[in-house]
Amino acid sequence: MHASTVAIDLAKEVFELAFADDRGRVVERKRLSRRAFARALEQRPPLRVLMEACGSAHYWARRFQRLGHAVRLLPARDVRPYVRGNKTDRNDVAGILEADRCGNIAGVPVKTPEQQGIQALHRLREHLKAERTATTNLLRGVLREFGVTIPAGALKVPAAVRDALEDGDNELPMPLRYSLDDQLQRLAQLQADMVAIEQRLEEFADRDVAVQRYRRVPGVGLLTATALRASAGDLSRFRNGRQFAAWLGLTPREHSSGQQRRLGGLTKRGDVYLRTLLVHGARAVLTAARLKQRRGQPLDPLQAWALKVQDARGHNKAACALANKLARRLWAMEHHGQAF
Repeated sequence: MHASTVAIDLAKEVFELAFADDRGRVVERKRLSRRAFARALEQRPPLRVLMEACGSAHYWARRFQRLGHAVRLLPARDVRPYVRGNKTDRNDVAGILEADRCGNIAGVPVKTPEQQGIQALHRLREHLKAERTATTNLLRGVLREFGVTIPAGALKVPAAVRDALEDGDNELPMPLRYSLDDQLQRLAQLQADMVAIEQRLEEFADRDVAVQRYRRVPGVGLLTATALRASAGDLSRFRNGRQFAAWLGLTPREHSSGQQRRLGGLTKRGDVYLRTLLVHGARAVLTAARLKQRRGQPLDPLQAWALKVQDARGHNKAACALANKLARRLWAMEHHGQAF
């Protein structure tokens, strides 16, 4: 009996493989080290390779595709219900084989190295931003213990700390002044590193037509456009804008039965970072629309609709509804290949 499909449970050192025939019956099992796994499929005839879309999955997928195999990545959240029994590597690969039989599970497109690189830049920037926030809060807390208070606003912290260090009348010990000055330099370096990452993202945006098209949508800037391009890839793979919004977790959670339909809060599925960027972009659109309204300037249809929802449902729900509409507009732009 010849195997036509192989399910792989990825790991760092130990990899579990299950080879199955056309009827889905397992005909061979292997448990390999990382070195042996790298050569396991080199001499095999073309196979359907099934893996969960988890860490290192895209790297191995590209590697197997170069060997002539057909790779399908399955969302880990959709594979989990098919795993029976306790958590073991053998049960995991069995669950992957079972999930592959479900036609309603959409596969995850294999990312290119450039897409993964852009996603990594966004993660690095978020890490630097968290460090910047932690350093700022640390400076505030230390100075507050010596009676030095800093006004609200991250931009006011460096100047206020510098003034406190130059003030000879406060009670700051000299060793502490040196250490606080080091933290100020670290804060400046963190900001410089974030600016450098944003410049690299700008270089990517300048040569990507889709990113340039995304940035024409209100509330979508450099970060949202590049993160969307790297995470979602080609938006035309979604059937419609509603499916794309559901993939982002911007649709209501439904708990319905019979003739009773109950809609709750947002499902919050999918990429948390990308959904956060879209919601924050929607908040910016709402703020700009409210300012135009107060100045008596004309509103476009999107701004007028957003303010109407805000007056009826509140700011937060209006921001989420507008983020849903922005996502659907992004899909329409990609689907039709033109700006709206």
